[in-house]
Order: sequence, then structure tokens, then C-alpha cells
Amino acid sequence: MGPGRADLLAQIAQTGSIAAAGRRMGMSYKRAWSLVESLNTAFAEPLVETAKGGAAHGGAQLTSLGKELLAAYRALEETSRTAGATALRCIESALRVPPAQNPR
Repeated sequence: MGPGRADLLAQIAQTGSIAAAGRRMGMSYKRAWSLVESLNTAFAEPLVETAKGGAAHGGAQLTSLGKELLAAYRALEETSRTAGATALRCIESALRVPPAQNPR
């Protein structure tokens, strides 16, 4: 699990579709599906479940485990961002050209 896969899970949760999630992220359906398959096989239980049936009846949604792990990953990101802020400022201050201000 990394930032891209976490973003893909979040987009699937929002759109209810692997294809739509991939489009929002600028990736092909094949790439998005491949990432979902890798996530589903990497964990003890699937993170995404799909329903067949075409545009009107198909779709995808996160499983309970998928929702839980996405929330845990986002919490880890926030903890890292907060805990590393001082060290990051030190590193950035040593750069020749300071990075653009990030409006987070």
C-alpha cells in the first residue's frame, strides 16, 4: 500500500467504479484493475469487491477491510506529516531553491 493505491481506493469509494476511479487519476482501466487485483491478493481478504452487470448494474466498492485499511493509511500519512514537519523544514531550508509553498 502506498499513496497511489490509497488514492485509487479513495476514488473507488467515491465513484463506485474502478473505471471512473482510474479516469479521475489519469490511468487506464487496465492499470486501475491491475492495481486492485494486486491489493486484493496482497491482503488476507479483498479490499475491493466488484459487481458484474455493465454500466447500469455493475460497480465496485470497498470492503470493510478496504475501508479500515484506507483509514489507517490516511492516519499514518497524517502522523508522518506532523511528526516529520520539523525535520522536513530543516531539509528544505538547506536547498538552493526553496520548494514552492504547499497549501495543505
